[in-house]
Amino acid sequence: MARNLVTWDPLREMTSIREEMERLFDTMTGRYPRERAEAFWAPSVDVEETSDAITIRAEVPGMQKEDIKVVVTDDTVMLSGERRHETEQKDKTFHRIERIYGKFQRTIGLPTSVEADKAKAGYKAGILELVLPKSAKAKAHEVQIESEE
Repeated sequence: MARNLVTWDPLREMTSIREEMERLFDTMTGRYPRERAEAFWAPSVDVEETSDAITIRAEVPGMQKEDIKVVVTDDTVMLSGERRHETEQKDKTFHRIERIYGKFQRTIGLPTSVEADKAKAGYKAGILELVLPKSAKAKAHEVQIESEE
């Protein structure tokens, strides 16, 4: 049995501990680092399956439908876009900015294949809803049992 040996790097461990401590203090004080806001923005999604379709709901508040792109393939959905910060004005002073802005891209694997060309999308009250009809091969078919009597 072969074992992979990894060399221990104490500086890497210290950097990791420092980052965790910074994250802890930021959480306790209600501050969010700028790099976090830029790097980790992606909408939360719900994926629901019925016998006929897959429905995806994504939270994208404060965005216009023109700022969101949806690409559907047989087994994946890719959501991308950009939530822009309000334009700054010289007579305003921000004391706290907690909402996250910037570009995002999120790819969601689907539990079954869908008919991408029949997908429907709607946007209302900050929620993007996609309804993706299942492909005929993915739908369950009931098999009738024949009697040999």
